Amino acid sequence: MRGAAHPFAGRAGKVGPMTVTLPDSYILRGTAAGGTLRLVGMESSRLVEDARLRHGLSKTATAALGRTLTASALLAVVLGKRTDSRVNLRIEGDGPVGWVVAEGSTDGRVRGYVRHPDADLPLRERDGKLDVSGIVGQEGEIAVTRLLDNGEPYTGSAHLVSGEIAEDVSTYLGVSEQIPNAVLLGVYEEGGRVAHAGGLLIQAMPGASDETLGRLEANVRAMGQLTDHLRRGGLLAALERAAEGLDLRLAAEAQPAHFACRCSRQKAQDSLKFFSAAERQDMIETGGQEIVCHWCGERYQITPEEIDALDQGGAPARA
Repeated sequence: MRGAAHPFAGRAGKVGPMTVTLPDSYILRGTAAGGTLRLVGMESSRLVEDARLRHGLSKTATAALGRTLTASALLAVVLGKRTDSRVNLRIEGDGPVGWVVAEGSTDGRVRGYVRHPDADLPLRERDGKLDVSGIVGQEGEIAVTRLLDNGEPYTGSAHLVSGEIAEDVSTYLGVSEQIPNAVLLGVYEEGGRVAHAGGLLIQAMPGASDETLGRLEANVRAMGQLTDHLRRGGLLAALERAAEGLDLRLAAEAQPAHFACRCSRQKAQDSLKFFSAAERQDMIETGGQEIVCHWCGERYQITPEEIDALDQGGAPARA
């Protein structure tokens, strides 16, 4: 079974600013085919829009980071070993956006950024869609860092196969984690903002029959753009279509998800301990220092008094 890459479905918007309130982001879990398929789905529209606003992303960069944010949350569910596990997903291709990084937690928190948020490309000539593969690049590496059972970090990697994110994540899971799977990701933009975003990760468990895998692959192939299903019927409709004829059973409750960073004012202050005393004195004399968190774009204005009061010993806290 192979992953299905689903390119960004949006076109250049011709409508005015949207006033529709985006739904809260959430994660759904389920099984199908008597428990031999594990399904994880995510509605991520609001958190992707949050990321767009925080980082000032171009349209194509929004699609690239949105898919990666969603994928990191799905991977955290599948690969996370503890209730507070985090999975770091880094995609570094040869495209103009540079690296795309996201961190998903099993508690539903997600954060991420791109190296060049204003990088953009024209719409693809063949279908008028955003060129995610072009902005990410098709030559490069996908790397996933997670904690093993013993608590030690482990990083696995694989070569990029398309730069479309979904197919790359699916290939990583199959090659590096030996997990038969299908991955679908999508971001749809309208009126200059994210209107729909989400993803599915379907894992074949031991005991899945060839008939089950064949039906699943046919379902996924026939789905087309994931965002079409999100627009028409939401995440539930997408899950039902992917598992059509396979007796889908969903968990009773959805898990909330949101863009959330672990940065803080204290960590921003502590980061100044990396600078020399002379450099900190210069900051004091010039009116303080602004620290920007690369993960979330939060800006911290550190005052001269705060810099002067920094403890000169001890290791800085890290974001």
